[in-house]
Amino acid sequence: MEIWNMNSSMLSLASTFSLTLLAFAAGPAAHARASATATSGLPFEVKPVGTFTSPWAMAFLPNGNVLVTQKEGAMILFDPATGTRRTVSGTPAVSSKGQGALMDVVPAPDFAASKLLYFSYSEAGPGADSRVVLATATLDQAGGTLKDTKVIFRGQAASTGGHYSGRIGFSPDGKSLFFTSGDRQLFDPAQDPGSTLGKVLRLNLDGTPAAGNPLAAKGFHPAVWSYGHRNLLGVAFDGQGRLWEMEMGPRHGDEINLIKPGLNYGWPKASNGNHYDGRDIPDHAPGDGFEAPKVSWNPAISPGGLAYYNADLFPKWKNSLFITGLSGKSLDRIALDGENASKVDHWDMGERIRAVRTGPDGALWLVEDGPRGRLLMLTPKR
Repeated sequence: MEIWNMNSSMLSLASTFSLTLLAFAAGPAAHARASATATSGLPFEVKPVGTFTSPWAMAFLPNGNVLVTQKEGAMILFDPATGTRRTVSGTPAVSSKGQGALMDVVPAPDFAASKLLYFSYSEAGPGADSRVVLATATLDQAGGTLKDTKVIFRGQAASTGGHYSGRIGFSPDGKSLFFTSGDRQLFDPAQDPGSTLGKVLRLNLDGTPAAGNPLAAKGFHPAVWSYGHRNLLGVAFDGQGRLWEMEMGPRHGDEINLIKPGLNYGWPKASNGNHYDGRDIPDHAPGDGFEAPKVSWNPAISPGGLAYYNADLFPKWKNSLFITGLSGKSLDRIALDGENASKVDHWDMGERIRAVRTGPDGALWLVEDGPRGRLLMLTPKR
């Protein structure tokens, strides 16, 4: 069984380093003066700028503040320049058992004007059931509160405690959104045309199925964009508008996929990993009718987060995907070349890494997993 998105096998890594915990006792001034952590052997400086309780995801706002979601259901509004924070009021009730959490948070494409947030969480259903939910709310930063919260999509309920997925990505034109709905550890729904489980969904901004989805005419749920997925924990568009997705495999077989409309990505009929009890799953193979991953991991890294990087601060890393590892305690860089992807860098971060984002200044930002997960800023080595 997976706990908090862990794969059962741990990746053996060659090098380790330690990060120094930032102290806030002296207040914001001391926070601002905090020196970068020693990062011998790494091509970047790592600076801790805050500590959170089981952080899950983060999003930058136009004024430089960061929203951090926490597993138990809190959303934190954090100023990385001063270290000041406040817990945002008005968040909904979250079922945080197992892999449940207050999950992704993404500002709307017009956030500067609308102040609208999109966020996902796991919600208790009837009896022992739970489901993934996509909601919107207006953020009042001055008051530190969510207003006019509205659920715009609810996934199908299941009695299992995992594979909610719940990642959000807006199309490059800002007119629709892509939402990941995991298989809820039920396997077969990923291939079921009528189910939204184990799918990438394309929705209008109000949560209704978007027009023109490729499988509706074939009897699929009208929101389905692609299917045959397991636990989809990251989506990102590259600079050419291609949609990339990262998902956690079973026993090994973590994947990076290039998502194309209408394609079947194989789960649970094909995977480069195996079942946890050792039973074989056929590997992806040419002619099997399934779209194979562009990159996969065996042994597993248990990926937690995905970000596309195209900023100037690390010019050699433009047009790359960054992947965080939970069991792998790692950060990986995947170079993109059109529709191809390849592993190029793997760094041991010493701790389970839950999420990654590109900051407004081009720095890479990570959050660690766990009860005292740190927010880390990565900048070029001096």
